[in-house]
Amino acid sequence: MYTHSKETQSKLTSEEALQILKEGNDRFVKNLKANRNLLQQVNDTKEGQFPFATILSCMDSRTSAELIFDQGLGDIFSIRIAGNILNEDIIGSMEFATKVVGTKVVVVLGHTKCGAIVGACNNVELGSLTKVLDKIKPAIQAETHTKENRTGSNADFVKKVTENNVRLAIEEIKKQSPVIAGLIAEEKLKIAGGIYNVENGMVTFFDN
Repeated sequence: MYTHSKETQSKLTSEEALQILKEGNDRFVKNLKANRNLLQQVNDTKEGQFPFATILSCMDSRTSAELIFDQGLGDIFSIRIAGNILNEDIIGSMEFATKVVGTKVVVVLGHTKCGAIVGACNNVELGSLTKVLDKIKPAIQAETHTKENRTGSNADFVKKVTENNVRLAIEEIKKQSPVIAGLIAEEKLKIAGGIYNVENGMVTFFDN
């Protein structure tokens, strides 16, 4: 598997970049890794990097984007934080990744059985973690169909909040970043959302 260069990165469309991630996850699920020399990739990227994707995911130890999408050194920007939440620093990092470096797709990736989502549903308060979980509250409020047991013990409720959290993050990225919104409007960038299943390793992307 080759290391991305400025040429290969620039030739990719957003749809092709997303397809590379989908194919990588399919290999991961089937336990078929692409043949790549990581030490060679260290050498290939010593003068610069040309990743094709930017992925915002949770800090959960089971959700390493490089692994679950079977990517190598220099392939993706990986932004990881509890609950795959957004803040100004993360959006700024995404702007650097897309506008400056030229990644073709931004993925917001939630995952099943997320401790941050469960904690937010249970109104957990713990030092600075409280402010992190507060950023998930809009996703909880957006789930209006569940009338009873709106807690982390309700698996269906947690699932819906997890999906809401991803969808709301996508909307906030476009809303808070004219830079990224402009790239999307120019069809130079695609933003996608999905959920990683910690039980089987599969990523399910949203239709839109």
